[in-house]
Amino acid sequence: MRPVSIAWAGMVTGVGLQWESSAAALRAGVQGFVETGFVDGAGEPVVGSTVPESEDLRGTEKLLGMISSAVGECLTAAVGVKSSQIPLIICVAEKDRPGRLDDLDAEALEWIRAGLKRAFHPESGVVARGRVSIAHALRRAERLIHDSGVPYCIIAGADGFLRGPTLSFYESVHRLKTPENSNGFIPGEGAAAVLVGPPKPGPRLDCLGIGSATEKATIESDEPLRGDGLLQAVREALKESAATFDDVHYRITDLNGEQYAFKEASLAMARGIRKVKAEFEVWHPAEGVGELGAAAGPCILGVALAAARKGYAPGPGVLCHLGIDDGERAALVLRWTAKGKA
Repeated sequence: MRPVSIAWAGMVTGVGLQWESSAAALRAGVQGFVETGFVDGAGEPVVGSTVPESEDLRGTEKLLGMISSAVGECLTAAVGVKSSQIPLIICVAEKDRPGRLDDLDAEALEWIRAGLKRAFHPESGVVARGRVSIAHALRRAERLIHDSGVPYCIIAGADGFLRGPTLSFYESVHRLKTPENSNGFIPGEGAAAVLVGPPKPGPRLDCLGIGSATEKATIESDEPLRGDGLLQAVREALKESAATFDDVHYRITDLNGEQYAFKEASLAMARGIRKVKAEFEVWHPAEGVGELGAAAGPCILGVALAAARKGYAPGPGVLCHLGIDDGERAALVLRWTAKGKA
């Protein structure tokens, strides 16, 4: 992979309405969980993470408001570059995700153009692969930056699990965290975006490798889980970045509280790491903002950038990994360069 740099970020979550405030809250361990207006099958309030400034909005309008704010943050950092020169790549939920808003693929881009009153590069588009959309979007950004010469790309994601049909489905399959079920996720909503460009001289966070694979033993499968898909994705990302496990110092993941994902990640790392690492911290933003779906990827990159810029990352190398229910797994290798040449 030809490196691309994560230059800036935008974020709207239940713990902050901007990138830096959200990242600071997550660093401090703040949890944005409240009782929502939804109730579970036992009549108990569903606990979730909501974006407070848009509580009166619903559906498409709310999604648009959140993602427009995150994209707007990134546009302010693209100094001297018109939005019409910047491709906007939007990450949204998988097409078969229960309770998914209609017409996301066809209309999301136009919604944002109209909401921001901005024109974006003709190569703008939508990736509907939920949490792993970030890997597809970064591949696309790499080609646009290095082959087409665009100055920047913006990769943005927005999603929300606080919808009646979505909550009902996940509760019915015992995946929603409730007083009766500890093995589940807390639903969230939010948006995040990253401004991606070519490596430039000076401090920067580069994406050096991307790996993708498929896990056969999905969360709905009866097959024994070994973490094969995740391990393959991680190995591909390390190989592409010419790195080893010694070169990554911590992880940021989409782990959301479900035991399946924690077991998968533990198995994959145990099988992949040949030499014992004294420390290998695991960060999971869902601990503070709940399940963010398609917004999780850009959120993870925003957290990594804040940690690197503020100097609290455990080291310069970070491994990110994500997965979705149908078995697709993705891994990213990022590296912070404090003083680097282009």
